[in-house]
Amino acid sequence: MNLYRSARAVAGASGEHAIDWTAAAEASKALTPPGSLDIDEADKAGYRADVRDARREIERVGGVDVVLPDAIDVHNRHHWIDANVTTFERVMAPIEHELGSFPGIARTVNTGTMSVLLGYLGRNVLGQYDPLLLAESADRTHALYFVHPNIVRVAEQLDLDRDRFRRWIAFHEVTHAAEFATAPWLSAHLERHVETSLRTLSSGSFDANAFETLDVAMTVVEGYAELLMDHAFDQETGDLRRKLDDRRQGGSPLQRLFRRLLGLGLKRRQYERGKRFFETVAEKRDLAFAGRVWNGPEALPTAAELDAPSQWIDRMDETL
Repeated sequence: MNLYRSARAVAGASGEHAIDWTAAAEASKALTPPGSLDIDEADKAGYRADVRDARREIERVGGVDVVLPDAIDVHNRHHWIDANVTTFERVMAPIEHELGSFPGIARTVNTGTMSVLLGYLGRNVLGQYDPLLLAESADRTHALYFVHPNIVRVAEQLDLDRDRFRRWIAFHEVTHAAEFATAPWLSAHLERHVETSLRTLSSGSFDANAFETLDVAMTVVEGYAELLMDHAFDQETGDLRRKLDDRRQGGSPLQRLFRRLLGLGLKRRQYERGKRFFETVAEKRDLAFAGRVWNGPEALPTAAELDAPSQWIDRMDETL
């Protein structure tokens, strides 16, 4: 960690937009040890086998097609930051253009905040399926990443078998690939509401309807992934979930505060709320019925239906 280099990068933030993305990436990497990518042939084969097996089992139990990226990327933390600073820049671009030029001190503060965010996530993300929202190029429409140093570190911290833990992460991320393949409308739906939410926030207001719609969609994405993975994963998962939940809730007071500021508590609530919804649907009906959620935006549950799954089931019955 090089605090001086990070501070120098932030202090040198320039340009006309709210954030100097090049400086944010440099500063976040200065704050974040890259971690080792010393991966032997067994590790390489393990990642390939985990993704291949996840695809096969998810297609089998879910009755869905899984479309995977051509390349599966095994990153260190700096690689992950470089990939995601591009995503953040792309998502923020529409409102940055509307806001126009920023005074130097505001740009410096924004750049520093973004560098801390990227550094924290880079040290903690384990795997990621990225549908590349708002991407302009059709050359690469989605990506699948594993942050190998984080997987190794967390497996050691939680006293888990590393290969089994890596496999569980792979299954989770491949379920997200299945969702976006099953629902080709999902990317555009998320993009539209992300843009709406950001635009209203940038104008100093808050669009509660847009935020609720986005929150519901992300809760469905996370909840369905949990359901599908529970049925597809070929090993016991109880201890994995318990230890990861303890990790999400634990840490120092500063770490817990930082997670709240980043909205990571919201993501955990989305996991839990979505999982309860889909477990109820699958219990009352089956996995195939739960998969109706991807029939179109109109098939998504409302916020009220997420907490009363029987209402969503009744509505889906009426559409037959």
